[in-house]
Formats: sequence, C-alpha cells, structure tokens
Amino acid sequence: MNLTLKIWRQKNADTKGKVVTYQVADISPDMSFLEMMDVLNEQLIEKGDEPVAFDHDCREGICGSCNLQINGEPHGPDRGVTTCQLHMRRFKDGDTIVIEPFRAKAFPVIKDLVVDRSSFDRIQQAGGYISVNTSGNTQDANSIPIEKDNADMSFYAATCIGCGACVAACKNASAMLFTAAKVSQFALLPQGEVEADRRVLQMVEQMDKEGFGNCTNTGACEIECPKGISLENIARMNREYLKASVK
Repeated sequence: MNLTLKIWRQKNADTKGKVVTYQVADISPDMSFLEMMDVLNEQLIEKGDEPVAFDHDCREGICGSCNLQINGEPHGPDRGVTTCQLHMRRFKDGDTIVIEPFRAKAFPVIKDLVVDRSSFDRIQQAGGYISVNTSGNTQDANSIPIEKDNADMSFYAATCIGCGACVAACKNASAMLFTAAKVSQFALLPQGEVEADRRVLQMVEQMDKEGFGNCTNTGACEIECPKGISLENIARMNREYLKASVK
C-alpha cells in the first residue's frame, strides 16, 4: 500500500507544532500501525531527518503507552484494540491518514506524538492502593470469601491500562472512566472497604486538580476504550463519592 501521512510535529512543549505530510510506499497490510511508523522513521533517518517521536513499549496491548489519535479516533478505527494492535489492513491503498497526539489540557505534548500522562499516575497515587497491616496478624487474601459477581466486576475494572483513550474521546477531556475504574477495582472487594471513603474523595479531588473536564454521559469513553471499561463504573464511583461526602 502507498499512503499519505499527515503527522503532528512539535519539537518540545514550549514550541508551536504543525502538521507535516509524508509519503510511505510498499506498506504490507499485515503490518501493525507502529511497524508502519517504524518504516517511516527508517526512511527519515536514512535521509538525515528527525524521526517522528511516538510512545510505545510492549506492543502487545498491555502497557497502554501507544496512545495515538488516528483520523480523529483514539487508537484508530478498530474497537477493543490499542494502536499497536491496529493493523494496516484496516486502511486502503492511497489513503490519507492523520496522526495526532491525544489532545487534553492534562496531557501536555512532550514531543511530536508523545504526551505526558503523569496526571494519571498522580490520580492513582492519591488513593488507588490498599494499605496492608504487616504487623504479624495478617490474613491471606485468598481466604476471604468474595461474591463471584463482585470479583468479576472488580477484575473487569482492573483491566484498565491507563492509556488515556477515554480522555481523548471525551468532548470534555474527562478522566472519569479511568478514575472510576481505579476506584471500582477496590470498592468491590472487602480489602478495599477500610479506605473506601478516603480513596474516592482523594482520587476525585486529584482528578479535578489535574484539569480534566467533567462527565456528561456522552459514552464515547466506553466505545473507544481498548479494554471496554463500562460506564457502570462511573455510576459506582458517583455513589461511592456521595456516600463518602455525607459521612
């Protein structure tokens, strides 16, 4: 396939960016999207040009770092996949593909297609954990009975990889789905009950401090989430927040 790529280039966070057009040829439909980007960068390096910076790590749909906006959609046209799992067979010969970084105030651009998502880390650090008493009177987690429905829902919430697609898809750049998944992961388990009130209050407060918008129930976040995190988690977080606020 021969493709036209319109890619956002930005030297650093302090400079203005612009869209630059590139041509790539002989792209195999069996390549992943990131492999196609590798081909482009090889061509640029051979010509002595600066390669396009983009984030990636595992390339197995696990780490969530390959966050690209492709033709206006987080992670591209497929559903339930990250950018690294998107294959070029989803495009046609001669297509023009627009590639941008995720756009959100709380995700400032570092360089080209790489954004700073450390705001997610700070939300997680605000309460996305369980304190364990290791004074010698500990109880094995596997010995605590948990209803299967709750265990399943907690597991599904825990599959969130923090890629930021929910924020990029939301017209308000809301991080409610991400935060709700991290709250729900513990709210559904007895191990998380001890710190439940403090957890939800602190995580929502940190989310607001980071500059994310509010949720208006559009639902784009769930549609674009590569792990299919449900909007039900947002409803659960709202209930947890209300309960903690009135105590």
